[in-house]
Amino acid sequence: MDPLYVILIALAVVLAFVVLMVRFRRREAEGPESTAAAQKSSLAARLAKTREALGGRLHALFTGSMDAVFWEGLEEALIAADVGVTASTEVVGRVRQRNPANSDEARQALREELIRLLGLEGRALALAGRPAVVIVVGVNGTGKTTSIAKLANQMKARGLVPLLGAADTFRAAADQQLRTWADRVEVEVVGGQAGADPASVAFDAYQAARARGLDVVIIDTAGRLHSKSNLMDELSKVVRVVGREAEHIDEVLLVLDATTGQNGIAQVRQFTEAVGVTGIVLTKMDGTARGGLAIAVERELGMPVKFIGIGEGMDDLIPFEPEAFVDALLEDA
Repeated sequence: MDPLYVILIALAVVLAFVVLMVRFRRREAEGPESTAAAQKSSLAARLAKTREALGGRLHALFTGSMDAVFWEGLEEALIAADVGVTASTEVVGRVRQRNPANSDEARQALREELIRLLGLEGRALALAGRPAVVIVVGVNGTGKTTSIAKLANQMKARGLVPLLGAADTFRAAADQQLRTWADRVEVEVVGGQAGADPASVAFDAYQAARARGLDVVIIDTAGRLHSKSNLMDELSKVVRVVGREAEHIDEVLLVLDATTGQNGIAQVRQFTEAVGVTGIVLTKMDGTARGGLAIAVERELGMPVKFIGIGEGMDDLIPFEPEAFVDALLEDA
C-alpha cells in the first residue's frame, strides 16, 4: 500500500478518536445538569394536575397588581392545592413581610418559603439493622403493596437484598398480589395461612431474613381504617412483636393516598399514635390537584415525606426532593 495512504488513514483514525473524546468529555461535563433538567421536566409533567391548578391561579395573580386582592388570592390558591390553612397563612405572611417589589420577586420569595417549610431532616430511609426492618402501613386502597414492590426494587438497585413479609393475612388475594409483584422484582416472600396471626407472620419473615443473611425485611400489613381501634391495636402488636425480636424497627412507613387531601392529616396522626410512623409515602400524586398535601403533612405534623408515587411504573416511586417538588408546582406560575 502507498505510504501516503497509510499516513492519511492513520490521521483519519486519530482525528476520529479526538472528535469522539471531545464529545465524550462534553457529555460528561453536561450530563448531570442535563439529567437534572430532564428529571425536573418529568416531575412537572407527572404533577400536572396540581401544577396546573396552583400554577394557573398564581400566574393570573402574578400578572396583576400586588394589592390586598393579590395576597388574598395567593392564600386561597395555596389552600385550594391542600397546602393547608396554617401553612398557607404562614407562607403568605412571610412572603408579604419580605416586601417584594414586583411579581418576579414575589414568586421567588414564595418558592423559597415553600422550600423552607420542607426543611425536615431524616428524609432518607434509615436501614441500620441487619436485617433492617421496614413495616408498611396504611388504609385500604392507598397502593401499599405496589409501593412495597417498588421500594424493594430500589433497594436491589442499591445492591441490597430484601425479603418481603406478607402479613396481610385477611384479604384473600393479598398474599398472591404481593407474590406477583415479588416475582417481577425477583425477591423472596415469607407468608402464612389465610387468617393467621399477622404478628406471627411478620415474626417469621424477620427470622427468615436474619437466618439467610439478607439486608432488609419489608413487612406488608393489612389495610385498615385509622378509626378502627381494634384493627389499630392489632397493627401495634405487629410492630411490638417484631420490634422485640429485632430490638429496633428502622422504619414504619405510612402509605398515604394524595387524593384524600386534608383528610390524610388525621390518618397520619392516628397511625403515628398507634405505631410510631417515621415517614410518609405519598402515592397517586400524578392523579390529584391536591399535591400540596406534602407541605401540609410536613408543616403541621413534622413528619417527613420520604417518597412520592407519580405513576404505575416500577420506577415511578421516587425520593421526595423539596426543591424539585416546589419548582414543579410553580412551573406554570
